[in-house]
Amino acid sequence: MTVDAVDIDAPEPPPAGTSTKDVRRVDRVIIRFAGDSGDGMQLTGDRFTSETASFGNDLSTLPNFPAEIRAPAGTLPGVSSFQLHFADHDILTPGDAPNVLVAMNPAALKANINDLPRGAEIIVNTDEFTKRALQKVGYTASPLEDGSLDGYRLHPVPLTTLTVEALKKFDLTRKEAERSKNMFALGLLSWMYHRPTEGTEKFLKSKFAKKPDIAAANIAAFRAGWNFGETTEDFAVSYEVAPATTAFPAGTYRNISGNLALAYGLVAASQQADLPLFLGSYPITPASDILHELSRHKNFGVRTFQAEDEIAGIGAALGAAFGGSLGVTTTSGPGVALKSETIGLAVSLELPLLVIDIQRGGPSTGLPTKTEQADLLQAMYGRNGEAPVPVIAPRTPADCFDAALEAARIALTYRTPVMLLSDGYLANGSEPWRIPELDELPDLTVQFAQGPNHTKPDGTEVFWPYKRDPHTLARPWAI
Repeated sequence: MTVDAVDIDAPEPPPAGTSTKDVRRVDRVIIRFAGDSGDGMQLTGDRFTSETASFGNDLSTLPNFPAEIRAPAGTLPGVSSFQLHFADHDILTPGDAPNVLVAMNPAALKANINDLPRGAEIIVNTDEFTKRALQKVGYTASPLEDGSLDGYRLHPVPLTTLTVEALKKFDLTRKEAERSKNMFALGLLSWMYHRPTEGTEKFLKSKFAKKPDIAAANIAAFRAGWNFGETTEDFAVSYEVAPATTAFPAGTYRNISGNLALAYGLVAASQQADLPLFLGSYPITPASDILHELSRHKNFGVRTFQAEDEIAGIGAALGAAFGGSLGVTTTSGPGVALKSETIGLAVSLELPLLVIDIQRGGPSTGLPTKTEQADLLQAMYGRNGEAPVPVIAPRTPADCFDAALEAARIALTYRTPVMLLSDGYLANGSEPWRIPELDELPDLTVQFAQGPNHTKPDGTEVFWPYKRDPHTLARPWAI
C-alpha cells in the first residue's frame, strides 16, 4: 500500500475553514469512533465533542464502552466506541445510523458495520488488519479486499504507520508512539469537518504538563493527522456544519454530561436552600462519577461519605437529613433494591432525602456500562404499599441539572424522599448547557422548627412532630 507523504513538520494546522480542497455544506453529521478499550476512543470522542461545542453546533453524544473487566484485545466484546451527533439546528438524540465510522481494528469494524447506512464513510486503520486479528473476529478474508464494503466509501489509512513516522524524531519506543494514533485520527477528522484545533492542543499541554515530551508527541500526531487530510488524494472533500445559531437562546454555554449536571444541580440546590449537602454513597457504575465530582466541592459545604455498602450509604444520608442537611444517596438498580427498607423509613419519618438512581441494564449485577431504563417499576412500587415516593426523571443530560433542583424542591417542601431516575445514556452522554443566572434558580429556603408548636387545653406548650402545615401538609423539620 502506498502511503501519502505527510508534512509532519508544519508548525500547526491553518485555521479551520482554510482547506484548499472542495468543501461541502451539510446540516448534520453522526460520527462513531470505535476501537479497543486501550485505543483512546473515549478521549478522542470527548475532544472532538469539546471542539464541536466551542464551534457552536448543537450536539448529543453516546459513549459506549465495556465493563472495567475488559475482554481480550481485538475481540468483539472488547470494542469501545464514542458516537457524536452534531448539527446546525436543534437535535435531540445521538443518532442511530452513523455517517462516518472510524474503525481502529477488525473487531471495531465488524461490531459496528451493521449500523451504517449504505454510502457511509469508513476510515479504517489498515495496520491492524492482520491475518490473526481477522481470524479473532471470524473474518475468513479481509473485508477491505473481498468486496463486502463496496457499498460504502472506504478510506484505508495506515494510522499506526503514519503516527510512528510522524513521531520518529521523538525519543519514544514504537509502542509509546503507537499510543498516539488516536490523536492522528482526531486530527484527520478535525480537518475533515473543519473543527477548531487550538482547544485540543491546549488540552494536551495541560493533560501532560508533567511529561512535556509526551504532550509534544501527541500534538505532533494531531497535527500530522490534520495535514494528512489536507495533502492526501484519498480525502478529496471536507465538510462544513455551520453553528446552530437559531437553536440556542442567548447566554453562556458549556458542554456538560448528565452526571456532571446532576452534581452541579445538587450543589446549587444546597446553596439555594442554605443547607449543607451530604452525600452518602457506595460506588457503583454508572453513578460513581457523581460521588467523584461532589468530593471536589468542599468549598460549597459539601460532605461526601463513601460507605461500606449501599445500606450504610442511605442510612448515613437519612441521618444527615435528621440533622438538618440536604441528604443525598446515589446508586443504580441493584443498590435501589438494597436501599428500599431505609426509603420506607424515610417515608415514615417524613424527612427530605434524594435517592438518585442512574439506571443500567439488567437485574442483580446486570450490565454495568450499558443503558436500560430498568428501574421504573422498582422506583414506583419497590416498597411497602403505604410508602409512596415521588419520582422525577430528566429528559436530557443538561436537564439533569433542573431535575436535581426540582427533586430537592419537592423533598424539602413536602418532607419526603424523592427518587430521581437518570440512566447510563444520560449520565455519560453530553450536550450544550446554558449556564443559568443565579436569579433564575428557585428559592429553596427552609424554616426549621424553633420550639413548641401546639398548646394543650391546659395551656401547656408542646412540640408535635407531625403537626401539618395547612398549605403543604408537611410536618415541621426539627433538628
